[in-house]
Amino acid sequence: MGIGYRLTLAGDIPLERLAAIAAPSAAETPSPTGNRLLSSDLYKERGYLVSITSGRNGYYDAEDDGDTYWEWEPQEYVNISFDMDKGDRVGKGVPNMVATVARVLTGRTEDAALVLDGNWLLLTRVDGKLRKHRSQWWTHYGMDDLIAW
Repeated sequence: MGIGYRLTLAGDIPLERLAAIAAPSAAETPSPTGNRLLSSDLYKERGYLVSITSGRNGYYDAEDDGDTYWEWEPQEYVNISFDMDKGDRVGKGVPNMVATVARVLTGRTEDAALVLDGNWLLLTRVDGKLRKHRSQWWTHYGMDDLIAW
């Protein structure tokens, strides 16, 4: 069983612009929903497979700090999904994923959210203000300093 992280950005963003930051080698592949899908197998290099998709009328929810409930409904959005094996996430997958998330957040200004396994909220950016959630996760992986809070 693998681990999945999803960075969602609000807005109608060309997938190629995000791919240039997150996965320059991403190629378009068929999607079961008919939406565009760019993906790249970066397991050997970075420890994850990355997929970039877009959509409309989104609905996201996750557990926030203190097990409170967080919800977000962006009209338009782009998801950057990072899928990794459990075994290599500490040494390669998580550090590379967080570095990629940091590059995306630095290169873009949209509202954003990073969610672990569709359940746990790790960060949000609303109206330009970046907020860390689940501080223990960031500390556990030693990732506190990779993103400028």
